[in-house]
Amino acid sequence: MTKRKLKVAIVGAGMGGLAAAAALRLKGIDVTVYEQARQFSRVGAGIQIGCNAMHVLRGLGLEKRLRADAFYPRSWNNRDWRTGEILFDMIFGPSAEAKYGAPYLLAHRGDLHAALASAVPAEIVRLDHELIGIEPAEGGVRLGFANGQSAEADAVIGADGVNSVVRTILFGEGAPNLTGRIAYRTTYPAELLNGFEMDECAKWWGEDRHIVMYYVKPDRSEVYFVTSQPEPEFGLESWSAEGDVEVLRAAFEEFHPTVQRVLAACPSVHKRILVDREPLDRWSDGRAVLLGDAAHPMTPYMAQGAAMAIEDAAVLSRCLAGADRDGVAAALERYEVTRRERTARIQLTSRQNRWGNGVTETDWVYGYNAWTAPLAR
Repeated sequence: MTKRKLKVAIVGAGMGGLAAAAALRLKGIDVTVYEQARQFSRVGAGIQIGCNAMHVLRGLGLEKRLRADAFYPRSWNNRDWRTGEILFDMIFGPSAEAKYGAPYLLAHRGDLHAALASAVPAEIVRLDHELIGIEPAEGGVRLGFANGQSAEADAVIGADGVNSVVRTILFGEGAPNLTGRIAYRTTYPAELLNGFEMDECAKWWGEDRHIVMYYVKPDRSEVYFVTSQPEPEFGLESWSAEGDVEVLRAAFEEFHPTVQRVLAACPSVHKRILVDREPLDRWSDGRAVLLGDAAHPMTPYMAQGAAMAIEDAAVLSRCLAGADRDGVAAALERYEVTRRERTARIQLTSRQNRWGNGVTETDWVYGYNAWTAPLAR
């Protein structure tokens, strides 16, 4: 008699949700992804794909596509905001690829999301499905959605971000930590720089603010920057709130001329409040578990938020591989125990915002391979 495939429902079709869907399908698991948005949108944002994340993406068959779409930097320069002095040159390129076994890439967030979406059949992604409830069902769980539909599965994965509905259902309400800081960010055509070439990837460290700038296309045709600066009165949690370019320029008017040049060419920006949470004591409850920002949202100062979600996906797939319906709860707990210490360390290290501001030990971050890392007993 053929063993019935596990049926897993994933709530959220962001980086973590799509990575989890692709990884679970590789292990022969039946997956459906439920996303509240009616369509995917390409927000003007960049993303750093660390060597640790690339190990997972390689396993999902996406390396060739990402190398073609993304920029391959020599290093991540950390510079003094005023003089441009190099505080720490975090070397990537071929030497880091040889050391860690995978490349470090800089991409448009939309290109990474599209690559992950390509690894998942479109018919298993249900758009316009806003989760409103989870309840036990016979041998599994039942999900209810705002559109009146429902679904049943053997397990549910909450990959629905920092304001996770799944987390609230499982563990109750809890406000994120408001940092009192804002990220202004955008991508724009490099031709607007009129021939000026900035560093391939650089973080300019100020006294109470910084800006990170890099290319997101292999031909250097598109640039990206993101800031962190105090603006405690702003409290809108959105990836698409418009920012005032003049306010942004004024906030960095004393920075190095390179920063001035990049900001002067910028036609428009978005802004977003920066938040994180304390590491959770629990991620799982029976047949439901959290993944990515739903479990461990973090500040962006190590560029590891999406990488942690992608790592989660690989480890989760390994823990669920071969499990039957009766073994789901134990498999989800094993995944949680395997991941909790590493993600908490990344959360708390990122919060300090010292990564790269001086000599930094990077092996423990970039040398991790989620396909081969030991699983908890």
